[in-house]
Amino acid sequence: MKAIVVNEPGPPEVLREEEVELPAAGPNEVLIKVALGGVNFADVGMRAGMMGGPHAMELPYTPGFEVAGTVAAAGEGVRPVAEGRRVVAVLPSGGYAEYAVAAADSVVEVPEGVGFADASALLVQGLTAYGVLHDSGRVREGEGVLVMAAGGGVGTLAVQLAKLAGASPVVGAAGSREKLALALSLGADHAFDYTKDGWADEVLGVTGGRGVDVVLECVGGGVGAGAYDCLAPLGRLVTFGAAGGEGLRPPDMWQLNLKGQTVGGYGGPWLRPGAAEAAREAISGYLQSGDLRVVRGASFPLAEASEAHRAVEGRRTTGKVLLTVE
Repeated sequence: MKAIVVNEPGPPEVLREEEVELPAAGPNEVLIKVALGGVNFADVGMRAGMMGGPHAMELPYTPGFEVAGTVAAAGEGVRPVAEGRRVVAVLPSGGYAEYAVAAADSVVEVPEGVGFADASALLVQGLTAYGVLHDSGRVREGEGVLVMAAGGGVGTLAVQLAKLAGASPVVGAAGSREKLALALSLGADHAFDYTKDGWADEVLGVTGGRGVDVVLECVGGGVGAGAYDCLAPLGRLVTFGAAGGEGLRPPDMWQLNLKGQTVGGYGGPWLRPGAAEAAREAISGYLQSGDLRVVRGASFPLAEASEAHRAVEGRRTTGKVLLTVE
């Protein structure tokens, strides 16, 4: 079968299509014939060698930890599943390929009437958007929310989920006119360009100088520091990435003390028992009812995975970026 292989960390050119052996489903695993593979910013960091420790991959490896497709085979110990069942799954790696193996308990059936492209947002980006907003941000009805990178895969979902939760106002921040317009079309009450000086003052302006109760921050660096300045008394800032290449700068601890603010991270839904299941159920319901719109970004053939990474790395994409597998 064809798969994208990384033999050494580096620029997008290290993503090469190769012929590899078809994997087999082991005990408690399923083999999935991949239709779509999700491209996430974490894939870029791993490919470039930016993610060490438990997130580092042993070389060579095939990137990609989310797929949508059909069940081709089931391993020993897996409850009976029908071949051809439409599913999405999270896997440690291997999603940039024609076939991928996933743990049976990570596989979720695609709801009736929902296409692969929409379902592909269910797991990684959908669970992240739901988790940073509800589990870590603990948003309540009537609270103000600032969504950073509001035109991206997580951001476009977070804007909508904040509105569905009754947040007000919902403010989007992004780095281009196109992404700001997208955030507004998805229900954001206001949208500001975080590449321009004074953008944080504009956020404070639309909140009467108070700031927002919840900030969802994934840019880092000076932009992330500006987002922190938008936080209201007793507010919660949740950091879940650093798309700008720098981490979140340490907050002013005295200000945290004076204003009773909280700054925390998001470690994924699997750290909280039952959180992943609750999020999947909620998002699946929103997709089926039509209350949640998945913004489909660019799609690239499997062989052009390097082009997909260039687009994501250059922050030229909006919504969900996909690899299509013939």
